[in-house]
Amino acid sequence: MKTTFRRHLTLILCILLGATILLGVSFWALFTRYIVQTEQSSLHSTADSVAGLVQAYSAAYLNDWDFRTNLSVAASASENDILICDADGTVRICAADIQACEHQGRTIGKSSAERLFRNGSMSLDAAASALYGDERLAVAIPVRLEDGTPLCIILVSMPRAEMTRLTGRTLQIFILVALLVFIAAVIATPYLTRRETKPIRNMAAAAKQIARGDYSVKIPTGNQNEEIEEMAVAFNNMTVALQNSERVRQEFVANVSHELKTPMTTIAGYLDGMLDGTIPEEKHYYYMNLVSTEVRRLSRLVRNMLDVSRLRDQGIPQDQLADFDICEAAGQALLSFEQRINRKHLNVDVDMPELGVTVRALPDAVTQVLYNLMDNAVKFINEGGTLTVRVRPRAGSAVVTVGNTGPTIPAEELPLIFDRFHKTDKSRSTDRDGAGLGLYIVKTIVLAHGEDIFVTSRDGKTEFTFTMPLSK
Repeated sequence: MKTTFRRHLTLILCILLGATILLGVSFWALFTRYIVQTEQSSLHSTADSVAGLVQAYSAAYLNDWDFRTNLSVAASASENDILICDADGTVRICAADIQACEHQGRTIGKSSAERLFRNGSMSLDAAASALYGDERLAVAIPVRLEDGTPLCIILVSMPRAEMTRLTGRTLQIFILVALLVFIAAVIATPYLTRRETKPIRNMAAAAKQIARGDYSVKIPTGNQNEEIEEMAVAFNNMTVALQNSERVRQEFVANVSHELKTPMTTIAGYLDGMLDGTIPEEKHYYYMNLVSTEVRRLSRLVRNMLDVSRLRDQGIPQDQLADFDICEAAGQALLSFEQRINRKHLNVDVDMPELGVTVRALPDAVTQVLYNLMDNAVKFINEGGTLTVRVRPRAGSAVVTVGNTGPTIPAEELPLIFDRFHKTDKSRSTDRDGAGLGLYIVKTIVLAHGEDIFVTSRDGKTEFTFTMPLSK
């Protein structure tokens, strides 16, 4: 299986090679075309100059030695081969040898001559190649007398081998430079690619550690590549979340085990005592009541866990929402604690609007929130302390506060107060009957309504405040 590094390297080299070949072919074609056009333009200029010279001598050019000398000079100066053909296309004068040239008497073809006089100047590469016996670039122009009578044809040509040598040298330079660039790329690409893929390899190694249960692994950040940096940060955030999830899972298992173990041990002890005769028969009824209490506690714990799980998974059905007075619900919940309030000689401070506050929520769920908060407040309030219940409408929500005087919750405990099975008293001596689910259920219900809840605890006073949506 190819690694990302090898695939990356192969892809880059293939792209670089393909781009080099494409660039070379394109450059070769463009440069060759440019050279051909440049040489054709030079041939045209030479042909026009010779045509002007022929017109100056008119019909006497064939027998005039001054003309032949000037023609030879023009050929030498332009470094082109010049032939003068008559109107039928037969070669009459060769600038390379003005006296006797092997080209004299040969012809470019009568049809080519006629087409030339009819259309004007044109390329005669094939005809020139046939005359000289090698590949040629040639331009021919017709010359007429003043009365329009065809006089002669000027054929200027040059060997294509000269252009090939020029373009060949240029191509050699291009190939050499391209080869050096390709070699440099081959040398540099592995280094660059390994540097780019190193964070990915680190992530793969870290993922293997996480798979083995090690959530403490971290990916180095500070990468210059923005995408890799974002991935590294996201990976580290994921490991932190996994650490937190694992911690919560372990705490959950430990707490559930503890909560289930205590009543089950009590039940087993009482039953074993009655079965083996350790507990006298006349006390069976008393201990059966204790067993019944522990069974109800277990049932309540399991039911609460199921209710919370269902609420988190399914949310609150919209068709079950109803409009009701949350002040009335708070008053009824408060009445259920009358005996406990009187036993502790508590002061009750109630601050609610006389006309009430109507909210749209799940009545039973909100009642459970109020009951759990008040139960928690009465449980931890100091003897003769003050229980506070406030309700106020604000910005589209009803703000409900349940507070109590008593021990201040440590600041480090406040962020954990709504966690499952969390108890501020680690020994559970203060909250012996609680399962640590009350506040977790409260938060789950409030969040399911799309609202929020928070707690403050300072100077011997603790307050839980939550919101519920007002009825529209």
